[in-house]
Amino acid sequence: MTTTELAPSAAGVPARPGLTPAGLVTVLLGAALPIIDFFIVNVALPTIDADLHASTATLELVVAAYGIAYAVLLVVGGRLGDSFGRRRLFFWGLWLFTLTSLACGIAPTAGTLVVARAAQGAASALLLPQVLSIIQATTTSGEKRSRALGLFGATGGISTVVGQLLGGGLVAADLWGTGWRPIFLVNVPIGLVVLVLARKLPESRAHNPLGVDRLGTVLLAVTLLSLLVPLMEGRALGWPAWTLALLIVSPVSAAAFVHVERRLERRGGTPLLPPSVMRLPSVRRGLMVAVPFFGAFGSFMFVSAMTLQQDLHFGPLGAGGALTPLAVAYFTVSMLSSRLVARYGPKVVPVGGAITAIGMVALLCTTMSAWPHVTILDLAPAMVAIGVGNALAMTTLFRIVLSHVPTDLAGAGSGVLTTTQQTSLALGVATLGSLYAALSGSLGSRDAFALVIGLVAVLATIVAITGRRLPDPRVEKSGIHPSEKARAERR
Repeated sequence: MTTTELAPSAAGVPARPGLTPAGLVTVLLGAALPIIDFFIVNVALPTIDADLHASTATLELVVAAYGIAYAVLLVVGGRLGDSFGRRRLFFWGLWLFTLTSLACGIAPTAGTLVVARAAQGAASALLLPQVLSIIQATTTSGEKRSRALGLFGATGGISTVVGQLLGGGLVAADLWGTGWRPIFLVNVPIGLVVLVLARKLPESRAHNPLGVDRLGTVLLAVTLLSLLVPLMEGRALGWPAWTLALLIVSPVSAAAFVHVERRLERRGGTPLLPPSVMRLPSVRRGLMVAVPFFGAFGSFMFVSAMTLQQDLHFGPLGAGGALTPLAVAYFTVSMLSSRLVARYGPKVVPVGGAITAIGMVALLCTTMSAWPHVTILDLAPAMVAIGVGNALAMTTLFRIVLSHVPTDLAGAGSGVLTTTQQTSLALGVATLGSLYAALSGSLGSRDAFALVIGLVAVLATIVAITGRRLPDPRVEKSGIHPSEKARAERR
């Protein structure tokens, strides 16, 4: 079991004080930057295409390279923080994020941008795991910790809204003729300010830190890259031999990864993604719902950004405005989701999936009937429904997956979930994004958009159906429902 302590500043000197309000603001700003960056990039994709003459396949890599690097290195980043100090890793992760943001902003070619985005994802994998760890390790009271975790959750919703509006505004402003580049360069001054503030964060580390699963990390990276890169680039390049070879390598490396993880766990080690955690009913069933859910969301964000700007001519600011109702609805409902889960339990997930599917169908009907004269107001009702559905399903899925994970494996459970999330987002872009690119040339953008959104609606329907079998997160690990426990205590 991994335990946590505040690191003493010197031998015999008392531990440093806990997290101050200024410290909480610092770590939340650090968490917000990578989330904002994800949504800013989606809004800017068509402008990047026009400037760097990137193919749709390369634009997919601009999005997915970040997610792949983040997914592979996320657990490693958390364990490095446990070993060497969370403040130290937060600091270095933020330094790297700031530098790689600068590299993205000055990238001269599309290929350079893809490499810089992968490095930015790796930096985020060092930075983000430290945020929750710092909050949990340096908040002394349960009430203070709950308040901090609530603000952490709110940060994700606020960052979604800010990403849409800020991205559209920066690209539309075309500051000094720089086009899309300020969406990355804006991270540099903000990152420098947070770096100054981060020097006053309390240090903490684990008493018994877990080792890094080097072989498992390499095999997971090989599996994801050998699957996703050919899916994105194969069609555009005419399926050369190397793309087919990589597709053959992918299942082999996946099987090797599973074998290595099982063997390491049998020997008493701590694998990157522990098989024992994957076998827990809450994790297994939750991930079966999470894969289609996050895959659908990733492909929807990519395809909608391309369609709104390239085909419906909204422009970057208009595209950001069109997606803002979704982001605002997501933020608002996510703040209420804990109460809904407390009352209705796992039923919230299928309801969220159903509302998302209805929103996708409404979006499909709206765009098809008014194409190409679609307005932001036309899209708003569908976007609100999609935001509400996503908030209900996503926040509840996180709670369900982690609800029955033993306390000593909580970090591993979080790593499994977030790795699956980022991998599914990238997979959605690789598959449905590539399908959209292929069909746009043969069927036209209108029909290609209709088909992909229809498939996203199908995936949301699958979430609504499979979500009915999820375990109840209100049932404690002991199998006792809180209401039953309360009644027993009253008796």
